[in-house]
Parts: sequence; structure tokens; C-alpha cells
Amino acid sequence: MSFITDKQTTDELNLLGRYQSGSVYALFNRTHTPGGEQLLEKLLKTPLTDEEQINRRATVFRYFQQSGYRFPLEREQVELFSNRLDGGGSKTTVGSMFSTLKRKALSSLVHDEAYGLQAKGLTAAATVLQLLYGFLTEDMNMQDNPYEEKIREVQTILTDKDITKLRLLSGKKGEKEGEKKEDLSVKDTAYFDRLLTHTKRKDMEVVLQFIYELDVFMAVGSVAEDRNFTYAEAKPKEGNELKVKGLRHPALKNAVGNDITFNREHNLLFLTGANMAGKSTLMKSIGINLYLAHCGFPVAADEMCFTVKDGLFSSINVPDNISLGYSHFYAEVLRVKQAAELVSQKKSLLVMFDELFKGTNVKDAYEGTLEVTKAFSKYRDCLFIISTHIIEVGEALQNNMNIQFGYMPTEMEGSTPRYPYTLTEGITEDRQGMLIIQNEGILDMLK
Repeated sequence: MSFITDKQTTDELNLLGRYQSGSVYALFNRTHTPGGEQLLEKLLKTPLTDEEQINRRATVFRYFQQSGYRFPLEREQVELFSNRLDGGGSKTTVGSMFSTLKRKALSSLVHDEAYGLQAKGLTAAATVLQLLYGFLTEDMNMQDNPYEEKIREVQTILTDKDITKLRLLSGKKGEKEGEKKEDLSVKDTAYFDRLLTHTKRKDMEVVLQFIYELDVFMAVGSVAEDRNFTYAEAKPKEGNELKVKGLRHPALKNAVGNDITFNREHNLLFLTGANMAGKSTLMKSIGINLYLAHCGFPVAADEMCFTVKDGLFSSINVPDNISLGYSHFYAEVLRVKQAAELVSQKKSLLVMFDELFKGTNVKDAYEGTLEVTKAFSKYRDCLFIISTHIIEVGEALQNNMNIQFGYMPTEMEGSTPRYPYTLTEGITEDRQGMLIIQNEGILDMLK
């Protein structure tokens, strides 16, 4: 079953923006190859919903983080290798010889580049295969290696007698320093090109995919090491648990850590606090890390365990829609309706609402927030976070035993507010709005 989320949620949490500053994808993208970039994006787009698969992938990432391996190949060589495979080749020996001779003739007569690209692709393939073989046999530690089965599969391919001949074309071993290898003959070029693009093509595709996987594992592992991330433990869906120590926003360096605990008995966090106190950042931190955990990726926390969810749904920055005639308030209502439809289908979700119904008057916002919070909280297989400035709603919810109350405090240093970003039990009593307005001198400016 696919993990349930939508574009608004991934946009609000800034998960997948390849070129977007501060995105989760950009954070982890230390890859060296285009194929690695695409694989990283694919893994982040497809969270897992099986605890064994999640924990298995996390184990592989952890292994590569702890190993300290560095990617052994050059981007240009891998690209030339990949392009040569994509270029295709003849299925027969005669056809391969004919097409190679044709390219060779055209390169001499009209300076056509096809033969040169064919030769460069072969040379790059030989170099990549030989360097990869050396890395796997000399540098890779196979003891307690969770990726051993795949490594053995690739080693078998690389030690095939025909692939070995291709590897040794690189001259990376046995060649005297400064010695120049002779160019391949047309006959040998045709033979090895057919080997690469037809006879052993499927094996080469396995090797290339393996290279991209190594690229991603090493890139993600290096980020985890540098940022002091850890790995979450996934548990079966039965139950409803999320427990995190030292939770942080992964894109923020030196972020303040917070402890979070949810279960069936306490499945809704009612969150209050002033603007700039950190409510939205805390919600995003929880959502992002739970999403990463479902991908098997490292998380920004000291410890984390969770029962697998069916999906993640957020409503943090709901835009109006002028083209459809939607006001901000109506867009909020539709977003709540979407969440209600999923929850009522017995899906196990994390649902987050930041300042419900802020697009309407205070009375309607109070009543709407109160009734929606009470209705959602009854679904004990889901986790909810609902934030608001209307602290009176929290007072009206005190008798709901499964609702936990937390706030992001504001500390005053004289007339200046300071925000410690530490989640505190209870409902805020902070009312510094007018003080901040006065501090900015707005009223004096208008006198």
C-alpha cells in the first residue's frame, strides 16, 4: 500500500524541492551522479509502509554512515558509461562490425563524432568497472555488511571472463607509469561495444543501478554523520505510537531539541503559543522526521520509534484560490474536509493543523476549532497536532483525557520577548501582542 500524502503537504514541509533552498531533498543531495540524484528523489517520493522494509533500509544507511566510505567513481566517467548503454548496439557480430566500421569511416571523412563517442564510452565503461571492482574487493568490508547479497551479485558480474577483459582495457592495473596504451582496433571496438550494449547489457544495467545506490547510500550517510542524525525504529501498525527524544528540524543547524510522545491514550497535541515562538517549526519538525523515518532515512533526533502510519496530512499554509472563487476561510474548510474524509476511512495518519480557521471571525474560529478538535480526537488510530491562538478552546477541552496540552513559551527580558523554542506542558498565558506592536513604534509613528 502506498503512503498517503499530497502536494500541499510535501510543499508545506519542503520535502522534495530539488532546487529549493532548505528542502529535505537539497539537504541530502550530496550525490555524484545524475542517476544518484534521480534515485534519491525516487526514495524520498515513495515512503514505505512496511516496518521490516523500513528498518532494513535504515540498517543499510547506518552501515554506510559508520563505514566512512567515499564514492570511488567520477561523475563524467559514469555518465559516459550510462550514455553508451543508452546509445544501444547491434544484436549480431556482423552488424556491430559494420556499424563500427561505418562510424570509423565517417570520423575520417567528415569528422563525425560518433566513433569517438563510442570509443570514449567503452573506455569510460572499462574504467568504471575496474575501479568498482577494486573498491568492492579491496576497500569494502564484508563483515556484518547488510548489503552483502547485492555486493556479491555485482562481484559475480565483474568477475565474468568477458567483463574482466573489458575491465582490463582501462589499464588501471598492470600498466607501467607513463605507459600509453594503444588505441583499440576496429574489430576489438566492435566486439567490446556489442558485449557492453547487447550481450551483457542486463548485467551492465544491474551494475549501473548498483553504482547509483552506492552513491545515494554514501551521500545520505555522510549527511547523517555531519548532522548527528540517528535512525528511527519502525514498529508494526498495530498500536499508535510516536516517541522522540531531542526532535529537531533537520534543515536547521544548532536547533533546540524537544521530546514528543504520542500513543492511543494521548493521540492529540493541542498546541498554543505566540507568533514566532516556534509552533509551526515544531509541527514541521514532527512531520518531516516522521516522513523521513518512513523512507528509512536518518532523522534529526537523539532517539525515535514509531508505529507505521498510512500517511501524513498537513494544513499549515493554506492559500486562497481566486480562480475558483475560494476565500482563505473556505480553502481552510475544504482542507479540513479532505482530512476528515481520510480519517473517517479508518486510515492511520498523522494530521497537523496550524491555527485552524484563522480566516474567519474569532467567534466562528473558536467554535469551529473546538468542535473539529473534539471530533478528530475520537479517532484513536490517528495522531493529531492542532495549534491555535485561541487559548479559550484549550480550556474548554480540559476534560478530554486523550488530549495533551503543550505550548511554546515566550520569556520577557524587560520589554523584549525571547523565545526558547522548548515545548512546555500546559496552555500558554502569553499575551505579548500589544507589547510587540508598541516595541515597533507603530502607534507613535501614526500619532
